[in-house]
Amino acid sequence: MRESELKALITKIIDKKTETLNMEFKSAKEGSPEKLYDTFSSFSNTSGGIILFGIDEKAGYKVCGIKNPEMLEKKIVEQAKEMEPVVRPIITLCEYDGKTVMSAEIVEMEAINKPCYYLGKGKSRGSYIRVGEADLPMTEYEIYSYDSFKYKTEDELRTSSRLDGSILDTIQMDGFFAKAVSLKPNLVNLDKKSLITLSGLTDKDGRPTVCGIMMFGKYPQYLSPNLDIVAVVCATDKYAEESESGERFIVNKRLDGTIPQMLETAIAFVNQNMATSTVIDETGHRKDISEYPIKAIREIILNALIHRDYSIHTENEPIRIEMYPDRIEISNPGGLYGRLTLEELGKSRSDVRNPFIAAAMEILNQSENRYSGIPTIYSEMKKAELMEPKFENLRGKFKVTLFNKKASGNDLRQMIIDFCRKPRGKEVLAKQFGFDGKHPAYFINNYVVPLIEEGKLRYTIPEKPKSKKQQIVTV
Repeated sequence: MRESELKALITKIIDKKTETLNMEFKSAKEGSPEKLYDTFSSFSNTSGGIILFGIDEKAGYKVCGIKNPEMLEKKIVEQAKEMEPVVRPIITLCEYDGKTVMSAEIVEMEAINKPCYYLGKGKSRGSYIRVGEADLPMTEYEIYSYDSFKYKTEDELRTSSRLDGSILDTIQMDGFFAKAVSLKPNLVNLDKKSLITLSGLTDKDGRPTVCGIMMFGKYPQYLSPNLDIVAVVCATDKYAEESESGERFIVNKRLDGTIPQMLETAIAFVNQNMATSTVIDETGHRKDISEYPIKAIREIILNALIHRDYSIHTENEPIRIEMYPDRIEISNPGGLYGRLTLEELGKSRSDVRNPFIAAAMEILNQSENRYSGIPTIYSEMKKAELMEPKFENLRGKFKVTLFNKKASGNDLRQMIIDFCRKPRGKEVLAKQFGFDGKHPAYFINNYVVPLIEEGKLRYTIPEKPKSKKQQIVTV
């Protein structure tokens, strides 16, 4: 960051009296804060961030300045060296209203180097992640998910001592290999046992892998009962909330079987339980329009089945399909894998958590395996004139939400502005637009704060952005 950029950032902070999830303030009146490890770790493991020294957040983002810049920089660098891998903050100084302010930029680490943690606590207790405006300890699974990418752990190839080759449907597998050979003629030179092993369906000793069981098992849920799909139609717009008649779920089912079988039954479940309207087109012909484009639904469910985490850490967590009056949410265990970010979804080649399952589904002509799924979802929602899909990379979970509200002439930004014509709290705003009301920071930072910065919304108590009484209203 250049000195001029730091000055502009300070002006913006003072003017708007707000912060973002990738910014931390330290007054540093008495020198360097003793512990920066949590923030070093969380910024390095999330999307990077800036620590500003010399601004007192509690005093309404007042510039208080720092006394000894050289000593402060030395302390920052010393603490950064106690991280694994070592954090290398980019230090910038500037004078603002006659006082010295310092910034330390922390760049997000490459996925192969995560998690970044404080050596003094060790990996299990010294790894943090940024959630909203807080540095939170990583869960055991979050640490494992980074390590599994780093060390290329192949969870889809693990075996179970309880199951042997008899669980595999040999007839289905013969059909699979016939298709494989027709697509890749050189495979005809391999014997059947080698084909099975090279396809990841069994290990070299003939024991079925997770991939083999989930693709061709006679009943895959013998491996774990929760390697299935829980599909519900909720009675209200909140999960498990009772309607006036006392029911929580209008429909409540478990969908099991192999991955291809679950894909088929899950699509049928959504098709049966979403609304369908009938219109007469300009030629006088009847046309049925489904609530959600079925191609988009298929891609989301397919991605959930192929890319879910099949490790022992998540085998007790099913994929979930939740249908509400205003939306459908589909989530799977395991967040985005490897180097992929939400911003890069559908735009670049991604690391694949389960390449053998993905390859098997391609041979069965169930998947293109060409990274076209996300663009298809966007395209189908646009053709249906519905709001854009919402993708969320949550803690150990990936969730896609489709809304049944029309997008044309009434996009999300305008809907937020209209809803805030009456002052609204952050939690109320988050819940209104389908985000978790208990953790509204993602929604506020990504959707509401930009509107505040544009002058379309404002805080009712601008001098205290974090006040419990804080509300947001349309300008």
